[in-house]
Amino acid sequence: MAAINLDSVTIEFPIYNMDARSLKKRLISFSTGGTLLKGAHETIIVKALDNINIKLENNDSVGLIGSNGAGKSTLLRLLAGIYEPTQGKMSVKGRISTILDMSLGLNPEATGYENIIMRGILLGYTKKQILAKLDEIAEFTELGGYLSAPVRTYSTGMMVRLAFSVVTSIEPEILLLDEIVGAGDAGFIEKARTRLTNLIKNSNIVVLSSHSLEIIEQLCNKVIILQKGQLKFFGDCKEGVEKYRKHAY
Repeated sequence: MAAINLDSVTIEFPIYNMDARSLKKRLISFSTGGTLLKGAHETIIVKALDNINIKLENNDSVGLIGSNGAGKSTLLRLLAGIYEPTQGKMSVKGRISTILDMSLGLNPEATGYENIIMRGILLGYTKKQILAKLDEIAEFTELGGYLSAPVRTYSTGMMVRLAFSVVTSIEPEILLLDEIVGAGDAGFIEKARTRLTNLIKNSNIVVLSSHSLEIIEQLCNKVIILQKGQLKFFGDCKEGVEKYRKHAY
């Protein structure tokens, strides 16, 4: 049984060698967003998540919504184990798969086939397990003979196809997604969306960050609303989307 529990979780990032006014001008370029604070010795601190309390259980499909800088990406990276809480406690039970950064783990000098194996191992497969799925993944990419060529020769769309095909070949208990990605021509995008939808349905817990409220309503039964790193709502999807539309957090 999968489960996620965040108990009064806070994440802070100290920013050194930059004063508050300078940081305010540049904050739009930070993916963490959050609230600016002044720490000890004039250190500027970005409080990316502030006292978050969330419990997720089996069959929770959660839409993560909020404006840019609300803390959505930070929360996903926290759940993925990339960040650790500065304060509070987090427990995660279940096998996690993430679709956050399609370029992660791709070696431009290696072939497509070699990258499938390496990316699969990064996702937690044994070499034997990923080799057993190699033909299936290769077929889904529709890249044909290009899989024998170095990835540095690929277009951006081809690299997305390759990474997407590997990542979505897993069978996770907890699935974390940052937007529903496009992956090439219209035919492949439709195939990718169908595969993603099935992956979401077969996962025990899903956390999906998206700016599309329509996608959230279609795929989720709960909603988390973040604003400047603070939890503004956690509950029923329909109720949460209505609140978000009215208040435009």
